[in-house]
Amino acid sequence: MLPDFLQTQRTESCHSKFFRWGMNCFPVIFGTGVKIIFMSSDWHEVHIRLGINIWSRNYVGTIYGGSLFSAADSFYMIMLSKIFGKDFVVWDKAAAIRFKRPGTERIYAKFLLTEEQVADIKAQVEQKGEIDFMLHVNWLNKDGKVIAEIDRTMYAATKAFYKEKLAKRNA
Repeated sequence: MLPDFLQTQRTESCHSKFFRWGMNCFPVIFGTGVKIIFMSSDWHEVHIRLGINIWSRNYVGTIYGGSLFSAADSFYMIMLSKIFGKDFVVWDKAAAIRFKRPGTERIYAKFLLTEEQVADIKAQVEQKGEIDFMLHVNWLNKDGKVIAEIDRTMYAATKAFYKEKLAKRNA
C-alpha cells in the first residue's frame, strides 16, 4: 500500500504507462534500484520508490546516499521536456542533497510541477530566451518523514536561442 502523500487526482494514460514501463527497464534507472510507480498523462507528476537492496545498501546497512542522489536524477528534465515539446531545450545543470536521517526502509519521492510553475517557466524562457531555475524534491519514508532533500538547478531555453548560442560558442 502506498503512503497517503502519494495520492493524486491525476491519471496515467496508455502512453505514460508504457513510457514508465520502458524507463523502469532502462539500465540507468534499473541499476539505481529505483522503481517508477506513477507517471501522469500530463507529465506534471512522477512518483518513485527506492528500497534497500543489493544495489542501494551501503556499508552500515542503510540506503546509500549516492542511490538517493542518482535515483532522483533527470525526472524534472524529462517532465519539462515532455510538457514543453520539441521547440524547447531542458537540461539538469546542478544538484545539491541534504541528508536528514538514514534511509532504513523503502522511501518515496514525488516530483510535482504545478500548472503555475510550468506557465511561469515557459513565459520567462519565451521572454529571455533561456533561464536557470531551481526545483525541489524530498525523499520520504512511509510515515512522511524527510530522509533527504534535493535541490535541482535546471536550464531551459527555446531551441532557436540554444542553437544560436551553440553556434556562437563553436565559432
